[in-house]
Amino acid sequence: MRIAHFGHSCLLVELHGKKVLFDPGTFSHGFEGLTGLDAIAITHQHPDHIDPNRIEALVDANPGARLLADPQTAQQRGDRWEAVHAGNVLTLGDLRITGGGGRHAVIHPEIPVVDNTVFQLGTPDDPAQLVHPGDSLWVPPVPVGVLAVPAAAPWMKLSEAVDYLRAVAPRTALPIHYGIIAPEAQGIYFGRLSEMGPAGTEFTVVEPEDQREF
Repeated sequence: MRIAHFGHSCLLVELHGKKVLFDPGTFSHGFEGLTGLDAIAITHQHPDHIDPNRIEALVDANPGARLLADPQTAQQRGDRWEAVHAGNVLTLGDLRITGGGGRHAVIHPEIPVVDNTVFQLGTPDDPAQLVHPGDSLWVPPVPVGVLAVPAAAPWMKLSEAVDYLRAVAPRTALPIHYGIIAPEAQGIYFGRLSEMGPAGTEFTVVEPEDQREF
């Protein structure tokens, strides 16, 4: 598996011969010139996960890409987009995509909760080789290879991120959703997640516009 990070929650995952781009939002950069994508997957409708000013150009540059999103975003974006509900299982060649979760984490009781689809990539025998939770702390019911773990958010305390990482106990944890943190402060969040994560979990940072193999 190869993962490229384009900042915040935007990841390009190459797995089983397919390329899936997640959450190209307003805090992410460097994804604009990508072509040859097999799928574009949006966890939810917030602009830091789908940039309304750049998404159409990305879609036009990848006419063969399957467009996947949470139900509300799919309805908003139009007929080309497929709604992925919790429990849905899709196939993309040898790649299996499973929907999970369903709802965004609560920001404040007075703010409406929107749809949020957790995407799990893998195979029938190992369905969660990569998990992108979007803005949720949903725990998959199967072993997880690489977890894209939210590091900081308006809807989350650092202790909740640590508890989520412990609950999932993936083989590898890759921090995302830290576009809201000043670079000088990132070490605070990364340090706690690395130090307090479960035994046996490797904590790995992929810097924006960099990549590595897992």
